[in-house]
Amino acid sequence: MADLFEYLAWRGDLDFSKSPLNPVDSLIFSQLSYMPFDGIVPAPDEKGSISIRDAAELFGEKLNNDSSKEKLTILFENDPELLGALAFSNRFRNCRLSGYVNIVDNDRLIQFSAICINTDEKFSFVVYRGTDRNIVGWKEDFNMSFDEAVPAQLEAVVYLEKMASRLKKHLYVVGHSKGGNLAVYAAACCRKRIQKRISDIYSFDSPGFQNNILTSKGFSLIKDKIKSFIPQASVVGMLFEHGCSQKIVKSTSTGLLQHELYSWEVTHNDLVYVEEITPGSRFVDKTVKEWIAGLNNEQREQFLNALYSILDDSEVKSLQDFETSWFKAAGRLIKTFGGIDEKKKQLIQKTFGDLFNIARRNFDTLINHKEK
Repeated sequence: MADLFEYLAWRGDLDFSKSPLNPVDSLIFSQLSYMPFDGIVPAPDEKGSISIRDAAELFGEKLNNDSSKEKLTILFENDPELLGALAFSNRFRNCRLSGYVNIVDNDRLIQFSAICINTDEKFSFVVYRGTDRNIVGWKEDFNMSFDEAVPAQLEAVVYLEKMASRLKKHLYVVGHSKGGNLAVYAAACCRKRIQKRISDIYSFDSPGFQNNILTSKGFSLIKDKIKSFIPQASVVGMLFEHGCSQKIVKSTSTGLLQHELYSWEVTHNDLVYVEEITPGSRFVDKTVKEWIAGLNNEQREQFLNALYSILDDSEVKSLQDFETSWFKAAGRLIKTFGGIDEKKKQLIQKTFGDLFNIARRNFDTLINHKEK
C-alpha cells in the first residue's frame, strides 16, 4: 500500500541519472503544482529560478509567520509535508522551479495556475494545476461541455509557447484534474516545433474534450504521447471523451476521494494498476455522458448560466464558504433559488429531473448486470 511518501523513501536518494524518470515523478510534480508559491517562485515575466530546497525554506518561513500564514491557501493538507520531503531528497531538492503563475479572475471566468520544473540538463516539466476551491474554476470546468475553448485552455497554450523557449530540450507536459486537460490541450494546440520537443504528456484523472479537439490535426500529432491515468472509482476522469486509452490505478480511498493523488498506490518506479473501474464509476460515466448527450450546446450553456447565477447572487464564491459554514451557505442558496425568475427555476428543475431519471434507469440496469 505504498504512496508518494514511501516512493520518496525508496527513490529519494537516487538522482535522475541513476533512476530514470517514471510516471510517479510526474505524479509528484502534478501534486507540487498545488502549492501556493506566490512570492517564492519567479513569475513567467521574471528571470531566474529557485531550487525546491530553497523554495521549501522560504515557504517554511511564511508558514511560521502569522501574518503570512493567513494569506496561504493550502489545498491539500499533506502538501507542506510533501514539499519538505522533496527538499530533503537527493532526487528532487536541486530541481529548479520557475514561471509560477496563479490567475483567478471572476470577470474573465478563468482559474489558471502553472509552474515549470527543470529536473536536470536534459528534461523540463510544464505542470498545470487542477481546479482549486474557487467557484469560478468549477464554472470554467463545466463550460467545457459547450465552449470550444475555455479561457484556461487558451492561457495554457500561451504559457507553454512562452516558457518552452526557456526550458531544456525535452519537455514533459503534465497535470492533474483540469491540469491534465490543460496539458493535453496545450500540447495539441501549440506550434509544431514545440510539439516535436514534447517527450510525453501525463494526464491524471482529467476530464476529456469535445469532438472538435479530438478530431483536430494537432491532437493527432500528439495522441501517441499521451499517458492517461484514472483511479478505480474515477468520476472526473470519465467526463467527456479522451481519444486515447486510460490506465486504471489502484487507490486506498473510496468514491470521489480517489481523485486525490495521495491515495494512489505506487511501486519503486511506476503506479499500481488494476484491470477495470468500479461498477459505481461505470454507472456515473454512463449516466453523465447520456445526460450531457441529451442537451445541445445552447441548453448546456443556459442551464449552467442559470445555476451559477444562483451562486453569484448568494455570494458563495468558493468551496471554503461551504466548509467554514455549510449551513449558512446552503441557506443562502435556497433563498436565492426561491427568488430567481420562474423560467430559470423551471430550467434547473427540468435538467436535474432529467439527470435523476437517467440515473434511476441506469442504476436499475447496473443492478441487473450485477445479479447476472
